[in-house]
Amino acid sequence: MRPAVAADERALRRIDHETWSWLSSPAPPPPGNRTFFYDRTPPQDVLVAVVDGEVAGYAKLVKPMPYPSGEHVIRINGLAVAPEYQRRGAGRALLAAAVDEARRRGARKLTLGVFGSNDGARRLYESFGFVVEGVQREHFFLDGRYVDDILMAYDLSSDGQ
Repeated sequence: MRPAVAADERALRRIDHETWSWLSSPAPPPPGNRTFFYDRTPPQDVLVAVVDGEVAGYAKLVKPMPYPSGEHVIRINGLAVAPEYQRRGAGRALLAAAVDEARRRGARKLTLGVFGSNDGARRLYESFGFVVEGVQREHFFLDGRYVDDILMAYDLSSDGQ
């Protein structure tokens, strides 16, 4: 695990394109000319998993609220693992790195959203210790059907680390 650098752009764009689906994103597929890093996603807010020298996945961290009252919360605003590295521990390692980084930044809570239809991601997050804090029923209309948005959180202040 390491922070992203500008030179990761091509690998991260490739992962975004290869992993995009209606199970993981409410936005349309990323256009081929879209850059991965931009004003809302600078390299310092992206953690990358590296396997055998190759970028295997990423986790984007954001401050969900621009106000001091929300300074204690960090959100995982995207987590993806390249298909060839899935089910090999990279997702779990990215979650662990996100927890460590959120703590380093002084957060008390790490949050994320996951679609109700994304069973694999939900199982991963739950097995790691994320808990459901809320469900926005039929929050998105994706690929011809309504999908719940499940809000999950990891309490950084209570696990004794």
